[in-house]
Amino acid sequence: MPIKLLAQAAAPGLTDACGNSPGFICEAVWDATGSEAASEIVGWLVERPLKIAIILVGAVFVNRLVKRTIDRMVERLVASRTEQEDEAESDAVVTRLGRRARGKLRRIHEQAERSRQRALTLGAVLRSIAGAVVYLMAVMLALGEIGFDLAPLIAGAGIVGLAVGFGAQSLVADFIAGIFIVIEDQYGVGDYVDVGAASGTVERVSLRTTVLRDVEGVVWVIPNGEIRRVGNSSQLWARTVLDVDVAYDTDIDLAASVIKSVADEVWREKRESTTILEEPEIWGVQGFGADAISIRLAVKTEPGEQWATGRLLRARLKRAFDENGIEIPFPQRTVWIRQDQGDGATSGPTVDVRSDLLGGRPGSDGGE
Repeated sequence: MPIKLLAQAAAPGLTDACGNSPGFICEAVWDATGSEAASEIVGWLVERPLKIAIILVGAVFVNRLVKRTIDRMVERLVASRTEQEDEAESDAVVTRLGRRARGKLRRIHEQAERSRQRALTLGAVLRSIAGAVVYLMAVMLALGEIGFDLAPLIAGAGIVGLAVGFGAQSLVADFIAGIFIVIEDQYGVGDYVDVGAASGTVERVSLRTTVLRDVEGVVWVIPNGEIRRVGNSSQLWARTVLDVDVAYDTDIDLAASVIKSVADEVWREKRESTTILEEPEIWGVQGFGADAISIRLAVKTEPGEQWATGRLLRARLKRAFDENGIEIPFPQRTVWIRQDQGDGATSGPTVDVRSDLLGGRPGSDGGE
């Protein structure tokens, strides 16, 4: 460094011809000719265009590298959707469920196609952003090579970026969260999800918002940045868990066998909207309550059909319990009715009334 400074001090024309940081070509021409004009011409016509060309070629290379990385990520996303599709198309499933399987495969095809389209759209957006950033940096470096003062431009861009960052930070958070929702396939159109603020069926997913419709028909538009956790009830399979209450004097083995037979009957029917995928399981006595013993039934269903399956099972269990004389208990209370004479003495019988707390069937018996 000291040698270079001494050389520049001994030859001030080099700085005038090639600038404060002379390039190799300009400095070589100056050393060979000693001509300030020749060095300046070579610097403008050869060295600076060569540097700009190298910058642009490097930008093209970096842009292609980034795009290839994004394309590989999108290919992995599409491949994962295709694998799920292939698993659902197994001959065993088609043979076992028949028309139901064909309907399921059609929905899976539609969901997989939507997922692929979202992945491709995300890839296109990321490629555009990456290309814009890379070429913008290349243009700024090229402007610096031709002597353009970038300091005011960078300062102004920094101020604008700071202002936009403060004003649109929630928008940026929504956008980034939407990217991860699509990449991780957390949910898609048609899934029933619980996102904390609301729950319902997904109608639309974008990079900024998620649109849900709940059971009452209300449409919820939720920014993706506000979604902290997601409960998806429509992924691969679901489960209906019923705690069936029976009276304390009920034969537990009899009640469990009746519950199992009812669930098996629904399983063998292979109904359109209440499809049970595997043999129902009795998990045993779940708890001892104030009025009843709970027996737990677990049923694996198609995603989104667990609620309809539970309603059907409850109706069937009520009829089966009635046929087998199994009591479904309800809360009861004892009411003592007093009849007073005028002098405050009690006369007449008291009545023990046992009735349902919900206004059910009253009954009475005599007592002293």
